[in-house]
Amino acid sequence: GKGIPVCCFSCLFQLNIHPIIQNSITANMEAFFQKLDAQRTKYAGQIPPKAEAHALAEAVFDFLFPFQNTESKRAGAQFARLRYDLLALLRPLLKDQHGAAGAVADDFLSQLPAVHEALLEDAQAFLRFDPAATCWEEVVATYPGFHAIAIHRVAHVLHQLKVPLLPRIFSEHVHSLTGIDIHPAARVGRSFFIDHGTGVVIGATTVIGDNVKIYQGVTLGALQVDKSLANVKRHPTIGDNVTLYANCTILGGRTEVGHDSVIGGNTWLTESVPPYSVVLNQAKTAVRPRPFDEPVNFVI
Repeated sequence: GKGIPVCCFSCLFQLNIHPIIQNSITANMEAFFQKLDAQRTKYAGQIPPKAEAHALAEAVFDFLFPFQNTESKRAGAQFARLRYDLLALLRPLLKDQHGAAGAVADDFLSQLPAVHEALLEDAQAFLRFDPAATCWEEVVATYPGFHAIAIHRVAHVLHQLKVPLLPRIFSEHVHSLTGIDIHPAARVGRSFFIDHGTGVVIGATTVIGDNVKIYQGVTLGALQVDKSLANVKRHPTIGDNVTLYANCTILGGRTEVGHDSVIGGNTWLTESVPPYSVVLNQAKTAVRPRPFDEPVNFVI
């Protein structure tokens, strides 16, 4: 039930193993252990611990919307705790040269009021566009699309401050929770709305305007994946007031969707379209035999 107690590694090789084989396995594993220990020493502090980083991302979210958590401390005390936890992650990452970690932490924290205002606009967009939403508090507390946008806005600030790795850990954390993958470098405008959200992918060089609506399965991606294009705009630009319906795919750094356009579901777009465009995936018309009298002409 409780298994075999093991007091040291050598105990694993005392159970009916031929001595020659045992010595070979032990030597190989000891060499493997040394390799892992050397790797740990080499990269110590360069990779933020995931558990602490994930906890910080959620702590920022809870700080910005305190009504949804049980934290009894006042905002000022929570703010001080956020700074302390952020510094703990930043100092090894930035090697804290000339107080860099403190300056970055303070710059990040000073932008939280603006992030909060942007998120309130996002929450109102959910309330405005989703008939199922009853209040903005429901949006904050329950909508995965809003959660993904909130963590993205926080991660984007860290990215703009050139903090390594931590923004990506934030974004992948919320990706694992919601199925929404937004690279922290992506530029997102005001009043952003992601409904349902599962399967949404927004690449690093994507630019999204204001009042944009996105539904599940949308991909804003690159036409080709090549390391030589790392510093090139690879992902599309989406204008203001655009609606992207479920499972549409828009690819390419030169692809621009003009403002006030609608991109229908299941469409594949690799060329720019002007403002006020409507792009549809036109299905074929079929005639069903009676007694089925329902119309079957449809457009996705």
